[in-house]
Amino acid sequence: MQARRVALAAVLAVVTLCLGTAPALADTTLYVPWSSVLPGWNDQFVPGSDNDCAAGAPDCLDYTLGEQTRILNQNGQACNHNAVFALAYVRMTQTYGWTRDQAGYYNDVPYMNHMDAVFARYYTDAYYDWSQGSRSSVPQAWLYAFDAAKNKTVTGAGDLFLGMNAHINRDLPFVLYASGLVESDGSTSGKADYDAVEKWLNDDTAPLLSEETQRFDPTMNSTNVSLVNFLTFQMVSAWREMAWRNAELLAAAPTPAARALVAQGIETYANTIAQTFLVSFAVNPLLGQSNATRDAYCAAHNATTGPAPYPMGTPAPYGNTVN
Repeated sequence: MQARRVALAAVLAVVTLCLGTAPALADTTLYVPWSSVLPGWNDQFVPGSDNDCAAGAPDCLDYTLGEQTRILNQNGQACNHNAVFALAYVRMTQTYGWTRDQAGYYNDVPYMNHMDAVFARYYTDAYYDWSQGSRSSVPQAWLYAFDAAKNKTVTGAGDLFLGMNAHINRDLPFVLYASGLVESDGSTSGKADYDAVEKWLNDDTAPLLSEETQRFDPTMNSTNVSLVNFLTFQMVSAWREMAWRNAELLAAAPTPAARALVAQGIETYANTIAQTFLVSFAVNPLLGQSNATRDAYCAAHNATTGPAPYPMGTPAPYGNTVN
């Protein structure tokens, strides 16, 4: 039954994409933005800059992973439901690091390094603004995701999909537009490198769902079937394609007013998908879903190693070590 609900939600999301109008208990530790260690960093890609992340230097990935693992550690060890998306993001970033070190995987590695860091910062800034009560600074799609995790209103699969929706449907078009759609030479489209990510997103889906199940929510095991893995990847792939097209629309807008309309369409679409997921993945005791059971399970298992290796290897539960 749960697998059917997840599959249905994925199908609904893809259908909504096609029909859409758009082309805590949180940690209270004061947050010092990680960008503060990189003075002058903004979202623009500036090859040759002295700023590691503006230039897409290799070391920028270390800053990115450091911040993401901090969020995972805070939430995972406390069994906060925000740990589900935090784990997914750490694994995706680790996998990106693995692929960028393979000769020829990307045409322009600095371009991808930069985009990876800017994309991550949209999430980390939203998370810390939310955790410190600055709700007006947090996009609505992220408020849906973070609030659902805090209030424990959705399953682990719901926490994962709400986070992916906010980050891909809402954040990614703005990230692409702000950082630029062309590579280091200033003219070559970055779309080929952007699409190269699809090669490993599909391969990471099954081990990620297995690790989430092993560590945080035992009900997620019913989503780890071939059909749902396929639908999950197809949903994410479709979202990523739409994000690039929306970034092109932002870039092509002839006036600020026209660009604002595109931006509003992006926000509205992401919010609509989030509202769908809040219903589709609502905790239902009749299906054996219990927050008390989930939290007790997490307390006993959150520091265990995932049962299935990723293409990059088997990561440590916390930190950046990969065997």
